[in-house]
Amino acid sequence: MTDELNRIKQKVERTNKHSAFTFLVFLVISTAAWFLVKLSEEYVTQTTFRVVMEGSPSDKWVSSDEQSVKMSLNIDGFHTLRYKMIRDRVVTIPLNEVSYRLENGNTYSFSSQYVAEKVAEKLNINASDITMNDAKIYFTMDALKSKVVPVVLRSDITTARQYEIYGIPMLDPSSVTIYGPQEVIDTIKTVRTEPLTMNNVSQNFDATIPLDLLGGLIHSNILEVKAEVQVEKFTEMDVEVPIKMTDSLKMRFFPETMSVKCLVAMRDYASITPESFSVAFDKQQLKARQPLLDVRLASWPPTVQILSTRPDKVEYLIVQ
Repeated sequence: MTDELNRIKQKVERTNKHSAFTFLVFLVISTAAWFLVKLSEEYVTQTTFRVVMEGSPSDKWVSSDEQSVKMSLNIDGFHTLRYKMIRDRVVTIPLNEVSYRLENGNTYSFSSQYVAEKVAEKLNINASDITMNDAKIYFTMDALKSKVVPVVLRSDITTARQYEIYGIPMLDPSSVTIYGPQEVIDTIKTVRTEPLTMNNVSQNFDATIPLDLLGGLIHSNILEVKAEVQVEKFTEMDVEVPIKMTDSLKMRFFPETMSVKCLVAMRDYASITPESFSVAFDKQQLKARQPLLDVRLASWPPTVQILSTRPDKVEYLIVQ
């Protein structure tokens, strides 16, 4: 009798579990069907997107480069969910790609349809699903001050063993016109390039390098320059440069020459002579009749790299 009751109890429990499972399955199916129906329906959502403008002419700047615009989205539930998940509700309008017109003074405008197209692209919907509150987007754009400044190459170039950069890298163009607010332009003397990094260089090369326009703080019609860098094989050279007066005073120096150790490009080796250098001394020390005069190398060919000179002081004798 007890076994029979247990069997009946177990059968009832299995039936209840099956019924509960069946109920849950139908509940999930019906809920999913309800969601599909609701998500398929059209909704009108009022929203605001921030509009950022860039790409203004190099001689102008947009003083109202960011603003908020209102619109209505006529989209189904699926796209509404997609919209709700987007936190960065910003679109960028490149002014060099849209048609804008001067309204008056320094106020310009362009069709808000450009914004609708950018929002539609972001939400993966049709632009026709967006109704803009305003037909035009207005912004202000003021003329900038201009200035011509030289370009300075910023570089970190390492050469192969026995090779060195020959002369000064040539830049084309070597100067550019920059535009910016007066208070910024007045402080700028040069424009630098972005860093040029090269390693183990052993031959001439050209490189196109962007200009560093201070993160957009200044503008220019020229955005990059071409650098021409010459690389030559160098060798060490020792030169004895005469120490002599350049005016009417006759003097003798002890020693009579300065020993100069330098690096010279192989192509220039035969043309480098002691006359390619000059030595200067401290004339104030001479006037004070000091027994030793400080001497220094005063000039040398621009492609020569000085490694060391000696001596740095000399004795002298004034010849009557």
